[in-house]
Amino acid sequence: MHIGVPKEIKDQEYRVGLTPATVRALSDQGHHVVIETCAGLGSGFSDLHYELAGGEIVSTAEEVYAQPMVVKVKEPLKSEYALLHKNQILFTYLHLAANRELTEALLDSGAVCIAYETVALPDGRLPLLTPMSAIAGRLAVQFGARFLEKQQGGRGVLLGGVPGVPPGRVVILGGGIVGTEAARIAIGMGARVQILEVNLDRLQYLEDLFGTRVELLFSTRQTIEQVVPQADLLVGGVLLTGKKAPQLVSRDLVSRMIPGSVIVDVAVDQGGCVETLRPTSHSQPVYIEEGVVHYGVPNMPGAVPWTATQALTNATFPYVMQLAKLGYPAATNQNPILAKGINVAQGKLVHPAVQQVFEDLVHA
Repeated sequence: MHIGVPKEIKDQEYRVGLTPATVRALSDQGHHVVIETCAGLGSGFSDLHYELAGGEIVSTAEEVYAQPMVVKVKEPLKSEYALLHKNQILFTYLHLAANRELTEALLDSGAVCIAYETVALPDGRLPLLTPMSAIAGRLAVQFGARFLEKQQGGRGVLLGGVPGVPPGRVVILGGGIVGTEAARIAIGMGARVQILEVNLDRLQYLEDLFGTRVELLFSTRQTIEQVVPQADLLVGGVLLTGKKAPQLVSRDLVSRMIPGSVIVDVAVDQGGCVETLRPTSHSQPVYIEEGVVHYGVPNMPGAVPWTATQALTNATFPYVMQLAKLGYPAATNQNPILAKGINVAQGKLVHPAVQQVFEDLVHA
């Protein structure tokens, strides 16, 4: 298989789809990997690293996208739509539920588009989303603490407090991977932490994990309305596989938050769970609305690419190897876990959750 690895062009996205180590493993199996020049620099990998691993460095994205399989990190942007072609395998994060334009472009391309975030194990776990969710959850509190600083527009709260002064309050919506990792960091900083979750089994797990260091609450509309206005930092960590995130926090509720408090919504790439939050970028990460600092960067792990690229490729590589060895559809026919990642295939919308979002495109 000939595989292309493009340079990511999303704002300050420094991750890359394959590391030199994974290129070496593919090359050892007879596959040919084409890497766009400087694609790995942001993650600490030079062109020479890739060449020594058996890869071929090319100068343009067009040469990369000419390959029958493309492995990347983030969804294609407008300038890349025309580079996709019929029957090509595209393996990357897509998050289609919040992006109709991209969904239509992928349908028009005729490519087979497999999304990292919907590759699912039999028990529902998402092995290719988990490492980035863990990083995003940890960064959510790290960034939240930063933007609580007065110079960054926040109210000037130190999450850990000091003797004689109470710590800040962190409210986390969702007790999945994002919420759990956000709680770890918030606890480590010394903050008061509340997690809201609807799954009772998950609440029990979180109690076993954190004990009394976290206040665990069953998530209802009433509970959300009670705790959100008290938050110094609100972290959105809600996920419905393949679907848009449910909107849990209204504009009215945001307006009742303390001026200078901060919202970090990790669910922004799936539409977000806060009404007032919109996607931002690493270049311009925050804005203030209703007196509250909003952080909505959809590719948060791109801020720590050395860590994030390796964590991601550790998870994706077995599936990349299977696709390279067997191609489509043999690889997905043999592996039902990988098959759940198919969102778009040869002009058809395939994933059930995405079909529900774009019903008019299913039979178009």
